[in-house]
Amino acid sequence: MKQVFLLMIAFCVSQLLYAQDNDAENCKDHAFFNRLPNFRIESCESNFNLQEFFTGANKKESVEGNVTKLRYVWNSETAKPPSPLQLTRNYEAAITKNGGKKIYIGNEDGDPSYIGLGTFTMSKDGKEYWVTVTHFSHPVSGGEVPEFSLIILEKEAMKQDIEANAMFKEIEAKGSISLYINFETGKSAIKPESQNIVDQMTEMLKANPALKVSIEGHTDNVGTPAANQKLSEERAAALVKALVAKGIDKSRLASKGWGQTKPAADNNIADGKAKNRRVEIVKM
Repeated sequence: MKQVFLLMIAFCVSQLLYAQDNDAENCKDHAFFNRLPNFRIESCESNFNLQEFFTGANKKESVEGNVTKLRYVWNSETAKPPSPLQLTRNYEAAITKNGGKKIYIGNEDGDPSYIGLGTFTMSKDGKEYWVTVTHFSHPVSGGEVPEFSLIILEKEAMKQDIEANAMFKEIEAKGSISLYINFETGKSAIKPESQNIVDQMTEMLKANPALKVSIEGHTDNVGTPAANQKLSEERAAALVKALVAKGIDKSRLASKGWGQTKPAADNNIADGKAKNRRVEIVKM
């Protein structure tokens, strides 16, 4: 059962049900997000497409995947709509609380006088999600948001299946191999879907007792260099710990983090970022 991400805002249940009753036909909230109170869905669409996301002022990135678009409009004559900042911060709180990252909060043209949109990413159940929330009208009358859109793109996370023998052959031939191990977003916990890679590494090391390796973590460029450096070190150390727990002598293993300093692909595109979030196994 999918976990529902709750927005950090109080609301009346009767108001929410009233808004849902007035939704456009065949439209409903995304499974990951409850709506803000007093909004109804004006329109919705869902398809596989190439979607642009703002990653900075005057800067966009195109991502391919299953796209859900929801347009919300204000549905109360008595309550006061939220401000642009309140709208964006609510979604930021909901996403980052569940391990996601803020990519950009600002607007489309670099004007510092107002907050127009927010772009975020998160991982869940082996999939990567890109999320944008953006309001309409500039400037916003009275500092309020009468309507906004929520765009959620879902794509498969980088996956890899490799057997111990093939892993060893590449290390012997090239001196290293890049592995794509899925960790919890922003954390060093190895996800269950990557357990097979850990098992194959264990089998390789047990079958080749003279082999010693350095496990080296790498990240994309999302976040600060200092945070990425720390994260890469922690993930490399977590993989060493997992191998030791499976019976590999710790003296055969070293760990190192490179953060975002050694990209293997273009960090300006989503696929490039995915390739940069890697662990390299380097022969010592």
